[in-house]
Amino acid sequence: MSISLQEVLHAEIPITKAMGVCVVEESSSSLTLSAPLENNINHKCTAFGGSLYSISVLSGWGLLYLLMKERGLTGHIVIQESNIQYIKPVTDIITSTCTFNSSSHADKFVSMFQRKGIARIKLESRISDEFGTQVLFTGQFVAHQHQ
Repeated sequence: MSISLQEVLHAEIPITKAMGVCVVEESSSSLTLSAPLENNINHKCTAFGGSLYSISVLSGWGLLYLLMKERGLTGHIVIQESNIQYIKPVTDIITSTCTFNSSSHADKFVSMFQRKGIARIKLESRISDEFGTQVLFTGQFVAHQHQ
């Protein structure tokens, strides 16, 4: 039996359990995570900026985790550099989606990892509601082989 991404998140990154992070949808090219506002609320009754950042990073980290698992690769995935834009307050469930630009984007990452044991990739995550993008996150992730 294969362990689910949600189980991995809760075991490897314990704060995800307290945040209430759930895997909403996963595919070979996209990952959507959500978390309830109640677990991530600030003094203004909107989502806490740190929670928005965390779920944005997690949707990128999780997408890479799924890609590596699908391709039979193991390694450590870390965020190296990031930028986040808080466009509009989040007042309801937090939903973050990260998608590969293209299949060649993912393939290039895998190829580099297989050749060198390390690879970098820039990913974009969006937190959105029915009215549009609320948060835009761009991050560079690095995966390297276990040592």
